[in-house]
Order: sequence, then structure tokens, then C-alpha cells
Amino acid sequence: MARQYDLIAIGAGSGGLSVAERAARYGARCAVVEKGPLGGTCVNVGCVPKKVMWFAASIAHTLEDAPAYGFSLAGQQFDWARLKAARDAYVHGINDWYHTYLADSDIAEIVGEARFVDPHTIEVAGQRYSADHIVIAPGGAPLVPDTPGAELGITSDGFFELEQLPRRVAVVGSGYIAVELAGMLNALGSDVTMLLRREHLLRRFDAMLRENLTEEMFGDGIDILARTQVRQLSREDDGTLSLDCENGQRLEGFDQLIWAIGRYPLTAALNLEAAGVACDEQGYIPVDKFQQTGVEGIYAVGDVTGRAQLTPVAIAAGRRLADRLFGGTAERHLPYENIPTVVFSHPPIGTVGLTESEARDLHGEAVKVYQTRFTAMYNALTERKQKTAMKLVTVGAREKVVGCHVIGPGADEMLQGFAVAIRMGATKKDLDDTVAIHPTSAEELVTMR
Repeated sequence: MARQYDLIAIGAGSGGLSVAERAARYGARCAVVEKGPLGGTCVNVGCVPKKVMWFAASIAHTLEDAPAYGFSLAGQQFDWARLKAARDAYVHGINDWYHTYLADSDIAEIVGEARFVDPHTIEVAGQRYSADHIVIAPGGAPLVPDTPGAELGITSDGFFELEQLPRRVAVVGSGYIAVELAGMLNALGSDVTMLLRREHLLRRFDAMLRENLTEEMFGDGIDILARTQVRQLSREDDGTLSLDCENGQRLEGFDQLIWAIGRYPLTAALNLEAAGVACDEQGYIPVDKFQQTGVEGIYAVGDVTGRAQLTPVAIAAGRRLADRLFGGTAERHLPYENIPTVVFSHPPIGTVGLTESEARDLHGEAVKVYQTRFTAMYNALTERKQKTAMKLVTVGAREKVVGCHVIGPGADEMLQGFAVAIRMGATKKDLDDTVAIHPTSAEELVTMR
């Protein structure tokens, strides 16, 4: 006989944990199913360890800048193994905390891989569990191409397993994971080459952001090869990797290659057919604005939906779903417009709302753009003259701000407040009427002309 719950979350990542925790607060009897470490991608092979590495890379840049501020730092050394050990210990501490947190919240932890038996029943390790509400939130995994020798490379997951800093590394991809890994490795001392299938980095981002980031990455010594696809990967007698490309180019002497070409949803093993849940061709689960699948009582949140694949989005969607199901707020849901995001590149990017191109496609001549580019005060003394650039995209006679895009030191921290303002319908005049905080880079967003 199946064990009965009010809600079962398949996946103990950001989405699954959030919906179960919020539902349990309302008194619902909840369980989460997870075959791997608690916390999902974000905690184990994503946001958390990535940010640790980004901090390390940022410190490396600061050490380069230190002489300009009067510091003599001769003889400093970087210990990859020490950083990895500290990072992994931090992540393991979060894993352990989650076990305690679930127990304290009276949320059952079911270890193993879930398979649907019917719309209200799953099976894990031979045991059956039923619930009125089942939330599918298993997350995703990095893609590896169907390319000869592809197994010789690693993915972003493998990046966090590296025991030493690669001397020379190829990063294949153009999205935010690719640029983040490339920037970190370069700052920490690797010779980095990026291979792009098309022309640009960060194709879906505002043109100002990708153009400035490309310039900064070139300036940092990263080699960026556009329209270059790997046809075959092979290992030479000396242990290095060689890349034969579709354009006839051969690249040699790499210690490591990282595939950063996208991710896929972990839906294949769920036996969704037994529950009647449909997927698209890529395996993503379509949902409505309430995270509802095509089957009543079955929902999906997070990366598995293919929409805004960001940790805070999964958390917000999961919590709102629990509010609706158990908190008496029938219309509670997550709007997917104006979701802010940050790319932890070097320098970082913060962006929210429409790109200039998207705004012009929607609003045509009603669009007015304000932008600026400058050297931040920090870099006034340094040898590296890193640029900061900002753009506000406005629409209509009132100049409602529909897009805000920033690249430069501090962009990651300054964007959050501006995202609140944009969500509330701020106009350019509202920003102009806000007293600037001086001297900061952020003040440029309220003084732009």
C-alpha cells in the first residue's frame, strides 16, 4: 500500500525544496524525493560553488590592481587545491544543513529516483508513494554533443571536480555558463580559448552588454573564436587534447576542454507517460501560469519547464504554488516578466527587462534609449582601465523604463533595487528625481542624460 502525502516534490533542488517547505508551513504533509545531494544544481554544481570561484577570480584581479594603490605584493601564490577543499567543505555544510532543515520541518526525505505509476502515485526504490499534489522539479544537466571524442571533455559539473588548474583550456559555448567559466579560469591563470558556434557571446542579451563583455574578455587575454565548431576531439601521445573544427582549423595543446553548450531537463526517467504528462521535443514540461501541467494535480517548477532557468525563479514559483494550493490565494502565481538576472563574468553583468532590440520590435518609434560608458573611479588609478557601461530602455511619452542593462564592477549588487523600481513601473523622471549616491557607479543610472 502506498504511503500518502498531501504534496510530493520530485527533486530536492531550489524548486522542490521551496514548494515543500512553504506547503509544510501551511500544515501540509510533504515529502521530497532526491537521488543526489540535497540542494540540486545551484548548491552543488552551480550558483554556490560558482560564486566562490568568482570571488577567487575577483581577488586575483584585485591583486593585479593593488600596486596602483601603493601595495607591494611580491611572491604571492595561488593554491587551487586549498581553494577547492574550502569550497567543497562549504557546499557539504549546506548539504548537511538541508537534512536537518527537512527533519525540523517535518518533511519526509525519500532517497532514490522517482517514477510515475499513475497521476497520483510514484515509485522510489520499490516503495510506492501517493499524493493529491505532485510537483515535478528534477532540474537539468549539462549537454554533451554527439561529437567524436566528446567524452574526453568535461562539463560545468566536471569543472568543480578539477583537482588542479588547467594550464590551457578550451571553453565551447557562448552563454552565461561559458563566459563565467572562461573568465574565472583566465583570472586564476589559465590560458583560455572560447569557441563560439555563432558570431556573438550572450546572444539573447542586449547588444551593449555582449559587445562590452567581448572587448573586456579580449583585453584580459581570452582568445574568442567565432563561428568555430568542434568536429572531433582527440588525445595526443603527450596527453593534451587536439580539436579538429568544421572550418578546417586544428587547435592543439589543450589540457582540458569544457562543454558549455546548454542543458537538458531530467525528465526521461520519470515515466511521465504513466501520469499522462506531456513533454515537448526537448523534454521540457509545458505549464500554465499556475505551474499546472496538462494533468490536474501535477505541476512543474524550475528548469524542467524551460522558462527562465534561474534559481530564484524556481524558488519563487514553488512558493507561490504552495501559497495557491494550501494558503487560500487562488490567483497566486509568478509573473515571468521583468525577471532580473546577473552574469558573473569579469566584469559582471546585471540586466532586467527588455533589450533595446526587443523593445523596438514591440514599440517601434516609441522607444528612447539612454546610455553611458565610463571608467569607474576604482580604475582611475589602476593599469587596467576596465569600462563600465549602462543602458536604460524607455517607452512612450512618460518614458516608462522597460529595460535596464549594466556591465561593470558592482553591477551584480546594484541591479536589485532598480529591478524593484522597474517592476513597479518607474519612469525616467522617477530615476531623475532620485538623489544620487556619490561617488558611485550606480549614481549614473539616476543622472543619465
